[in-house]
Amino acid sequence: MTTNLSSTSQPDFLIPLTQTAICYRENQPLPPAVIIVDALLQAENYAKKQKVKYNFSLLNGKWRLCFATGTKKARAKGGIILGQGRYVPKFVPIHITFSSSLENDTMLKGTITNQVQLGSMLLQLSGLTKYLDKKNILAFDFLQMQLSLFTKTIFTKSISSTGENQDFHENPIGKLPFFSFFLVTENMIAARGKGGGLALWIREKS
Repeated sequence: MTTNLSSTSQPDFLIPLTQTAICYRENQPLPPAVIIVDALLQAENYAKKQKVKYNFSLLNGKWRLCFATGTKKARAKGGIILGQGRYVPKFVPIHITFSSSLENDTMLKGTITNQVQLGSMLLQLSGLTKYLDKKNILAFDFLQMQLSLFTKTIFTKSISSTGENQDFHENPIGKLPFFSFFLVTENMIAARGKGGGLALWIREKS
């Protein structure tokens, strides 16, 4: 089912996540990381059980990374387990921007920009995306890196995780980096990355 949690009855996990988005934006004390990790796992489980589907267009806009977990290998089973979650320091703004377009009836395409700012220096990666709406999976590949100092571009380079001669849209999603989104509201989005980590972004206010 396609849903918008911001307009329906809210599950319990939305309470701490909504509080986190508000507190992070307003520089207020934040909930303990363990509570956010638990809420994200609940949200992921809910999306799987309810078979929630999100339209690609709901991801459009600029989002600020608020919280993320690392991963580490599990020795016994050879898999991965979540590492400790951490809030992203406010003095290191990290943003991701999505723009979607429906090019035909079978593939949802778009663009992605990821940028990190350290004082007057800005590192920006930009590339292409494609969206598998049945599973809320957004695959991407960064194609260009740009470094700016103040407002002046000082370095650019073509990059690609799949090879410069590869056609991005012809590559299967399994060979690309991707995010599997399990929570999308008007003010925040959350996903599990291909490596297994969880991330929470909040919408950047204009």
